Amino acid sequence: MIFTNGVVLSVIILAALCIVKVPVFFALMIAAISAGLISGLDITQTMKLLIAGMGDNAETALSYILLGSLAFTMEQTGAAAIMAKKIGSLVKDKKILLCIIIVILGIVAETIIPIHIAFIPILIPPLLAMTNKLKMNRRMLSVSFGFGLKAPYIAIPLGYGAIFQGLIVESFKTSGLDINMMDVVKTNWIPVAIMLGGLIFGLIIFSGDREYKDVEVEEKEDLKDLKLEKKHILVFLSGIITVVVQLLTESLPLGALVGLIFIVVTRVIAWEDIQKMLDGGINMMGFISFVMLIAAGYAHVVIESGAVDGLVGVATSVLGGSRLVASYVMILLGLLITLGIGTSFGTVPIISAIYVPIAMNLGYSPMATILLVTVAAVCGDAGSPASDTTLGPTSGLNADGQHDHIRDTCIPMFISYGIPLIIVGGFVTTII
Repeated sequence: MIFTNGVVLSVIILAALCIVKVPVFFALMIAAISAGLISGLDITQTMKLLIAGMGDNAETALSYILLGSLAFTMEQTGAAAIMAKKIGSLVKDKKILLCIIIVILGIVAETIIPIHIAFIPILIPPLLAMTNKLKMNRRMLSVSFGFGLKAPYIAIPLGYGAIFQGLIVESFKTSGLDINMMDVVKTNWIPVAIMLGGLIFGLIIFSGDREYKDVEVEEKEDLKDLKLEKKHILVFLSGIITVVVQLLTESLPLGALVGLIFIVVTRVIAWEDIQKMLDGGINMMGFISFVMLIAAGYAHVVIESGAVDGLVGVATSVLGGSRLVASYVMILLGLLITLGIGTSFGTVPIISAIYVPIAMNLGYSPMATILLVTVAAVCGDAGSPASDTTLGPTSGLNADGQHDHIRDTCIPMFISYGIPLIIVGGFVTTII
């Protein structure tokens, strides 16, 4: 029976624990242990497999910590605040221009200068007074952030894109399907094209005027009179150096390390503040790093316990060989997992271990399998209350207390991206 399988039961346990707000870290560990025990392993064997599997995502976790340190440095030096001033003077009364700028900044923050969401709490609050005068519905900005923060890592193999696409490649290899990064790049323009349509749709339906109260947002004293200085140029340059080294060495952790060394050597950060820089990176990205380590361990447990092999046979017979039904079932399961744990990065190792063998057995092409896992992993990210894709924009847009996290960030993003990815993406996996 499919509902007695260790994989199925452990995923149900994971989803249930996330729904009742058990911390993701503990929920993943409990689900992984449950998968091993249900599959007939003892708890000692299960823990050994869990710990052994965590190493599969060690490079990813290290990348996050080092990039977090780089983002923390940019925040501390006021480089993001400089961007906020420039944007305010450029936009004036053009709503769509502001949305375009936010999309571009999101793309840059995921690729060329990989600081992820660190710029948002500094960039957005000073702009709220201007958007209030324009009666601009902040849901337009939420939707813009959703595309800018997600589309780059799905399609572009730089910065966080290198992490996400590398996770897909490594997870597929672990699950028995050998692909390379270019296979992912060639495939993942499809979900980005779907999201582009969602962006346009979202900007249109949320374009109506909306009244906000004029609430003064307190601005840090040391940022009010901030001007572009040498240190700001150097800190932006460090991000570019990170990407260049990554391209030359195919190692994102090495690129991030060289970028941080550049910051120290050029005295952007004083020698005595190096520990503060590293602590900031750990505080910013440490949690998600450990989530991805545990997720890799979970995947290792379900593969080595034999639970996936049993699920493949049962799932094939239950689905009756229908790729269309299989696609939507697997995407909806991925949606459930991602909504719960709040990260598409952490979801990839889990669902790859389950989906790749099933997809191969049902005759999916490698391209269709990549698309299936990508859509299943990301459809819930833009919409999950626990995702940094939603938490980051809310941290900036709610600086004056007039932006609701669920109604104004999560729901608009899910309407614009989650639903189209599920409907269109699921169908496309059956025809490629």
